[in-house]
Amino acid sequence: MAAFRDLISFSDIDLPCWESLYSLCRDIIARPGDYADACRGKLLASLFFEASTRTRFSFQAAMLRLGGSLFGFSNPNDTSIAKGESLADTIRMTASYADAIVMRSPQEGAARAASLYSEVPVINAGDGGHHHPTQTLADLTTIAMTRGSIGGVTVGLCGDLKYGRTVHPLVTALSMFPDVKFRLISPDELKMPDYVMDFIRARGIAYTECASIREAISSLDILYMTRVQRERFPENFPSGAVDKLLSRFTLTADDLRGAKRELMVLHPLPRVGEVERAVDRDPRAKYFEQARYGMYIRMALLLKLTALPREARYPEREGGHSCPNPACITATEKYLPRLVTAEGNCGYCDRKLSG
Repeated sequence: MAAFRDLISFSDIDLPCWESLYSLCRDIIARPGDYADACRGKLLASLFFEASTRTRFSFQAAMLRLGGSLFGFSNPNDTSIAKGESLADTIRMTASYADAIVMRSPQEGAARAASLYSEVPVINAGDGGHHHPTQTLADLTTIAMTRGSIGGVTVGLCGDLKYGRTVHPLVTALSMFPDVKFRLISPDELKMPDYVMDFIRARGIAYTECASIREAISSLDILYMTRVQRERFPENFPSGAVDKLLSRFTLTADDLRGAKRELMVLHPLPRVGEVERAVDRDPRAKYFEQARYGMYIRMALLLKLTALPREARYPEREGGHSCPNPACITATEKYLPRLVTAEGNCGYCDRKLSG
């Protein structure tokens, strides 16, 4: 039985939970035939309010390889959401049909909001520029399968660290393991958000900030590349500024000459120019293997969560939440109850609350 019900952020998982999932994942990889009917009769709802290739296909493949079925949408305009139906009503209706829900939304905190109303487990497949915990599961699985262990590494996080939602939960996840150091490689305009930096400092995690890949690469055991999330930039971001940012944060085959032989290059994909195609031929490039491992660890996650019993959930009180973040789910779903973290941040999107 899983020790968590929903996977909204990676903080929902502790080290024993990860070890249990990873152990199951390894067994699925070793003996796939034994799991071909493990989810027979189970139904996954796939709600993608935002475009996706790898994550959506990965969950579909995972459920089908387990013998389960799925339904859902990849265009919310084809649903009653386009008629004005609330997220809460969409989730309550969907949960009445399914054994688990996986959802992606451009709004930060949407998966957290959905979990308040769902009778079945909710899996966050990405909520705006906030979190993407199942990608983090894929990242950890790739590191563990390739290196044999996760601790004792120096990790370079490179590119758009502000809006790149995959790097935020990765920091949380890697903090569970001993002697992990970070090199934060980004332009000033795209540095890690405050809530992630607060987490790093509060736990005394070693880190340095770097202005280019070449400045950091010789010290790295893992280089985690991210694309610039142009679609999440504010409208007033200076025209042409993105392209000017890219040159120092594009990985080339020449850069790898100064790297360790055992370096791992990871990327959640898609790439849009920040990793030169010539890098693909280097055995240190692991991003396509990373995508395949993502399917296997999602199989383990679905096997755990679809086995949980239904549980009626509905907030005792609704309304009263105020968040300054225009990308927060509470900006449109006004009925959502007030949620505040222990640090005084919005319980949906982690933005600092005033007062």
